[in-house]
Amino acid sequence: MNTRCNEFISWAKDKGWDITFKSESGLELDDSIISRFNGIPQSYVEFLKIVKQCIAPSEKTWFICQDEYNNISNIAFKWNEFELLSLEVAENDNEWKKEIVSWWDKHLPIVMSVDEGYSFYAIDLNDNIGSIVQGFEPEFEEVEKIADNIEDFFELIVKGKIELL
Repeated sequence: MNTRCNEFISWAKDKGWDITFKSESGLELDDSIISRFNGIPQSYVEFLKIVKQCIAPSEKTWFICQDEYNNISNIAFKWNEFELLSLEVAENDNEWKKEIVSWWDKHLPIVMSVDEGYSFYAIDLNDNIGSIVQGFEPEFEEVEKIADNIEDFFELIVKGKIELL
């Protein structure tokens, strides 16, 4: 595991985050995730191999980990909840639905928050491959680049430049 990830885990523990480590290292993602998202950065894979759950003290912000991706988590929100909400808004507009699915095919959500509205962080697997973007309701698919990669994302959190509540 890289240094910035270790620093983030130490920071999160110090801040009272609920971090549960996996009893066995390794990553077993559902085939639907593997086939949909190509090129997940190795540094995020390494995080997922050891962290089972990572939830903010408020319980309103959390990292999406293996159980969430595999839909076997006790968290009320699905890992792709915001995509599902967008699809619901699109109703019967099939072209819009295709655009929404296509957009999410290229953005792997990694952090979800329901604090002060719905928001998320995702790994861009298309334009700036590996960069971290942030999106908010109601237009989830309109995002802003936050960090060049997952390591920089962890560093920005630890330095207080990104505030996860």
